[in-house]
Amino acid sequence: MPYYWRVPPESGSVVVHRVRPRRWACHAGLAPGPRAGSPARWRIISLILATLLGATACGSPGRSAAQADLAYPAGLWPQRPVVELTFDLAPDLSSAAGRERIVFTPDAPVCELVFRAWPNAPVLANQGTALLVTAATVDGRTTPPRVLPAGAPPEAPGTLIELPLPECVPPGQPVSADLAFTLTFGSDVGDRIGFSGDPPMAWFATGFPLLAWVRGQGWARDDAMAIPGEFATSETFDLRSLTVNAPSEFSVLGTGAATGATPGAAPGTTSHRFTAGAVRDVAVSAGRFDVWHTEVNSVRIHLGTPATGTRVPPRVWLDRIAQDMQFLSGLFGPFPYRDLWVSVIPAQGSGLEFPTALQFGDIGQDDLPSLVAHELSHQWFYALVGNNQAADPWLDEAFATYGGVVATNGEAGYALAAVTQDRRGDMGRPMRYWNEQGDFDGYVQSVYTQGGAVLVEARRRAGAIRFDAALRAYVAANAHQIAQPGDVARDFRELPEVRGLLVEYGALPPGS
Repeated sequence: MPYYWRVPPESGSVVVHRVRPRRWACHAGLAPGPRAGSPARWRIISLILATLLGATACGSPGRSAAQADLAYPAGLWPQRPVVELTFDLAPDLSSAAGRERIVFTPDAPVCELVFRAWPNAPVLANQGTALLVTAATVDGRTTPPRVLPAGAPPEAPGTLIELPLPECVPPGQPVSADLAFTLTFGSDVGDRIGFSGDPPMAWFATGFPLLAWVRGQGWARDDAMAIPGEFATSETFDLRSLTVNAPSEFSVLGTGAATGATPGAAPGTTSHRFTAGAVRDVAVSAGRFDVWHTEVNSVRIHLGTPATGTRVPPRVWLDRIAQDMQFLSGLFGPFPYRDLWVSVIPAQGSGLEFPTALQFGDIGQDDLPSLVAHELSHQWFYALVGNNQAADPWLDEAFATYGGVVATNGEAGYALAAVTQDRRGDMGRPMRYWNEQGDFDGYVQSVYTQGGAVLVEARRRAGAIRFDAALRAYVAANAHQIAQPGDVARDFRELPEVRGLLVEYGALPPGS
């Protein structure tokens, strides 16, 4: 019988909720660690509970974070960048001081390091968010950064940061860089970076200088766009450490596996630490959250809900996430990560995805199934199988829409006949096209709705068994890489009916 655990940060006490069994097989609770300062008897009881409840019905032992991240070893780059991040949150959660250390071993000659400051993209910058690099060194030498607008509004810092190297570096030679930066959050922003006062909370993702390298291609310098959407391109990196220093009264949800919390250097603060062997972005939520924990098939699910409550009870959230995770693991292949951190943020409108982490608005019961399934699908498409989100947004959004449709039996609502003639063939358009048109609705209808409908029809024509097998092969072959449309054509080469549809609707070039 599944257990859900809530650990209020201010008390360290444990509240246990038991609910009726579901139809999925392996679902066991996470036993909490002993309370700080608790007597030995409680520590012994906690240890016994952890042992008993940690043994799932499937009998599979828990895997380490590194092992889970290596569940898809085919494309994992042995020389992937190594990143250490630290965020010191302001007492009112309106900003953070950050530090980043990165060791990068290029696979081609480089004469500079290029980072992206996506908080300075128009949609976020126009709501008060900003990332400013205040100091940088390369291999121990002070290096003034060159900051280029690359799509940022005139009054905002640029989105593209270059650190010139003293001399060009050949392939295989490591380069280290240290950057200090400030991150300012906009108030009640309905996007990936913001803060609120009631209840107090902050949320930030892609909130650091993100290395913009792509193996075999070089630096991704695509401009930011003025319409909502994702533009980031990043290789998978080894998040050696993520440290969040926050006021002790607040909970912190992070990225990867939590590795401990200790008193912070500043009075009244706690230092929360995380690590992940293979991610391409980082997300953090902090504030007055109730944090609930459960486990499904050796994946730990952590749900942060506002202390003031949610429209949908936490138990229903956890049930939905667990059910969809199991279904999508059968559809796409094993869930890529050992941990999943989910934050419910009232200021958010819908949902946003990051490796091992999701952000949701305080949505209602009717919106829960389709939105959870869509955002969970992104753990495979963009988080695991990356893509250039500016050039090929369909590679993650169409596949995530497809996953959400199939998981909720919504195929009837995604018929090709419903695609209007003026949108037909726009599935593969880049973000630049939609930005120039000023047509966010067209982007959603063409990339999400049309993209999902094309993939649903492709599965019908090829047959579910053949299509699903090809899609799982595509996931395995492109894990931890930056996929391109040609990779889809290659991995679906035995299904000409699928390739034909993707060509007809503009996702693949003619002749694919």
